[in-house]
Amino acid sequence: MHTVETLRYVAIDFETADPKRDSACSVGLVVVEGGRIIDKAYRLIRPPRKRFNPYCQAVHGLCWNDVCEEPPFAESWPEMLPLLEGADFMCAHNAAFDSSVLRACCDMAGHPYPSLPFLCTVQLARRTWALPKNKLPIVCEHLGIELDHHNALSDAEACARIAAIGLAENPGFLERIL
Repeated sequence: MHTVETLRYVAIDFETADPKRDSACSVGLVVVEGGRIIDKAYRLIRPPRKRFNPYCQAVHGLCWNDVCEEPPFAESWPEMLPLLEGADFMCAHNAAFDSSVLRACCDMAGHPYPSLPFLCTVQLARRTWALPKNKLPIVCEHLGIELDHHNALSDAEACARIAAIGLAENPGFLERIL
């Protein structure tokens, strides 16, 4: 039986340059072991083409000039893979989005998609707390978690903390993914 104290997981958050899932322009990863954050990584990523959408740019504040000299996902992801070693699962706030970005970027780069299950902290929040909405800023405010929303590392760290708190309060939720 898994408990928060025995789990190792990685929270991930992507920001994209446009609505297409293969356009990651930043990623944050936060490693949690035994309910405590033990490692973090943040990378800017050069998307496949100079295709920043004005809406996405307004959301996260990144533009082509911020990432044009950065390595593409194909070169960045192998540097981050060691963070996944020994993890029981990955988590994201709205896992459907972040897992699809990861899959699209892995497919485009020719990297294998990680075989770890994904936990969605939106779903965890819905099943654990009676909040009017489960958007990241609302859940963070409810739990007293600091957030610099749409900074990939801050969002990933908030997700990691939500998972730790939520799984401690609702340990049965793990049965959904493990």
